[in-house]
Amino acid sequence: MSVRDTQRAKVYDAERLVRAMFDRADESGSRTVEIHGSGITLPIERRFASVESVQVYADKVLALNWIRAQWDRASFPIRVRSRAGAAAAHYEAAGAVLAVPLHTGGTAWALRELVVLHELAHHLEPAAVALASHGPEFCTRYVELVDGVIGPEAALVLRTALLGCGVRFG
Repeated sequence: MSVRDTQRAKVYDAERLVRAMFDRADESGSRTVEIHGSGITLPIERRFASVESVQVYADKVLALNWIRAQWDRASFPIRVRSRAGAAAAHYEAAGAVLAVPLHTGGTAWALRELVVLHELAHHLEPAAVALASHGPEFCTRYVELVDGVIGPEAALVLRTALLGCGVRFG
């Protein structure tokens, strides 16, 4: 029996807001954004040029000592492949595959660190637990990954956007 994924749309809405903030920071050259009256300097978000570069990055993230200590599934390797279409990246639990759309329609929106960490958060879900794909436990794991890999400022922006969209944490 599958669990209903009631937070999926909210998570995606929050992610679009956060990606737009990072995109604007890249375009304008100003990395400072205002969140609830506080100025936050956004860190640089890594971008990728190919499936191979995403694979190298994912392997390095899963090999980090603190990630291996926190999540048993980090010891299970993933395989990155290209995905047809440009609508979404996704994680296939059967086979531990991260599928990312490449350059389509003049954009490579999925070849970025926030998207890859989202998919890695799915990979790190305990295998024996039947949870909603974008449930409170996933959101907590995702923000923890962003905090430890990109930085606390990125995690603050993501957590604030998720909470603003009505997402619950577990």
